[in-house]
Amino acid sequence: MKQKKVPLRKCVASQEMMPKKELIRVVRTPDGEVMIDLTGKKSGRGAYICGKLECFKLAQKNKALDRALKCQVSPEIYAQLARDFASVEEEFLAAKDSEDNE
Repeated sequence: MKQKKVPLRKCVASQEMMPKKELIRVVRTPDGEVMIDLTGKKSGRGAYICGKLECFKLAQKNKALDRALKCQVSPEIYAQLARDFASVEEEFLAAKDSEDNE
C-alpha cells in the first residue's frame, strides 16, 4: 500500500521542517488582523511556529512573524498572541499526544 504524503512546513523561529500537524499557524487575515489559526484553514497569509513557547519567544525576538506575515506586528498583538499561545499550547500538545497514541 502506498504511503500518504505528509505535508511539511517550516517553523519561522527554528527554521526546522516539521509535519504541518505539529505546528501552530499564525495568520494575517485579509482585514489585517493577526491571530492563531488552529484549524489551519482560515484565509490569509500564514506562518507556522513549533508548538513550544520558547519558539514563539524566539520568533518575537527575531521579528520572524513580521517578515513571514509581511506586516508590522505591534507589541500589543504580540502580547495577545503570547496569552493565546500559552492557552493553545496545552490544547495543541494534548491533541498531538492523542494522535500519537492512536
